[in-house]
Amino acid sequence: MAHSGDSVLILDFGSQYTQLIARRVRELGVYAEILPCTAPLREIEAFNPRAIILSGSPSSVYAADAPRCAAEVFSMQKPILGLCYGLQLIAHEFGGAVDKSARREYGRAEIRVEDKNSRLFKDIPVASTVWMSHGDSLSKIPPDFHITASSHNAPLAGIANKDESISGIQFHPEVVHTEFGTRILSNFLFEIARLKGDWSPEDYIESTVRQIRETVGSDTVICALSGGVDSAVAAVLVHKAIGRQIKCIHVDNGLMRRGESAEVVHTFRDHFGIDLDFRDASELFLDRLAGVTDPEQKRKIIGRTFIDVLAEEAAKFRDAKFLVQGTIYPDVIESKSFKGPSATIKTHHNVGGLPEQMHLKLIEPLRELFKDEVRNVGRALGIPEHFIDRHPFPGPGLAIRVIGDITKQKLERLRSADAIFIEELRAWELYPATWQAFAVVLPVQTVGVMGDERTYENVVALRAVTSVDGMTADWARLPHDFLAHVSNRIANEVRGLSRVVYDISSKPPATIEWE
Repeated sequence: MAHSGDSVLILDFGSQYTQLIARRVRELGVYAEILPCTAPLREIEAFNPRAIILSGSPSSVYAADAPRCAAEVFSMQKPILGLCYGLQLIAHEFGGAVDKSARREYGRAEIRVEDKNSRLFKDIPVASTVWMSHGDSLSKIPPDFHITASSHNAPLAGIANKDESISGIQFHPEVVHTEFGTRILSNFLFEIARLKGDWSPEDYIESTVRQIRETVGSDTVICALSGGVDSAVAAVLVHKAIGRQIKCIHVDNGLMRRGESAEVVHTFRDHFGIDLDFRDASELFLDRLAGVTDPEQKRKIIGRTFIDVLAEEAAKFRDAKFLVQGTIYPDVIESKSFKGPSATIKTHHNVGGLPEQMHLKLIEPLRELFKDEVRNVGRALGIPEHFIDRHPFPGPGLAIRVIGDITKQKLERLRSADAIFIEELRAWELYPATWQAFAVVLPVQTVGVMGDERTYENVVALRAVTSVDGMTADWARLPHDFLAHVSNRIANEVRGLSRVVYDISSKPPATIEWE
């Protein structure tokens, strides 16, 4: 594990909020990891947490297939906090009772603190707003436990044993709608579990660098630099650990944003002095994509071609033993999460079968970090801010932003429109307020007027969303004057595009990307 000292283990029972719990704990300076509730006891003990949080779940504790954790977790002498289902599981384990016919409660509710001496509710007002999401409620408190909080629909909204080493609450402190949620989590971490709260990006860098050096020794390491934030931070972090032993490869697939490959080469060769092998494979990719309109087919072709090209380039480094990937924590969770909403949060997107094909061992230095933490590590490593704060960019690149078949002409029109959109977002200081923004060229031609001539040219759609993590997203309410200005520039400057539309769909029901 790339951490030292205090840590919290979150056992996932299938809640849609499990990742959010980890983020909130880390924001408070305490390292946290997630394991499925079905993790064997030896794995839990190996992690050696200073405290344990039990997540919520869409299940009922009485269901035949109700998720359970190893019973020994409750006798590990570690402080435990159960959230929602976690509370009900505590009650069930210690002899309380859960009412499965209780009135369901979803959304905002008001709780009342019943135990004024409770350390979990220290400095929390007697009445406050919380976020409920439960179908069952406690109907009987376990022996040797007492009530710490109540609500109108859940008289037993909070319980704890005598010393509060085991506590449970019926609501979700990790969501922003719970008024004092961060304070409650902070009280658990620092008042009850007595953790230090000193985990930081710098600590992560130090321990990860040490770990990479021990793992790699004097061997050569290959890194595929896509130009995205994750692979960039991973490369610089590994370079900090082993210097010239890392050999980076950047493949221009012809589907990058304007000037992107040149920027990658400049940043890593000149700014960091990293060995970088550059391959312009744009003609190969475009040849293989010619005439293909199905988005899934595009993805498969791009993936296979990328592996082919990368394998050719990597063959130059015959003594290489390791491959660096920018895998981040949501990718890892997706592959080992307990069944439930948290299991479908994100699809893992790595470098296909290359490690097996070349008999390379994987190094994934960011596999324990969320996206915002990756950015913070990048800043601590000195990666330029304009590189770090860039919006997410899909693996297939512009191929899925040209709807229909792909041609050089369409790609050039798209790059031009996209560059204008992003340039103006930065100029109007709107870029940081959007989570992702881009242009899409549509296979639709409409009548226009340019001077005295009628035209028949393509439509371009602009898309900008606000989001925290991409799981859900809302369309960005950009100023009308801004949209008018961008539309005007695109129509005047990009030949072949005469009509601009703005996408006002949210996710769900729409996705962020169009394909």
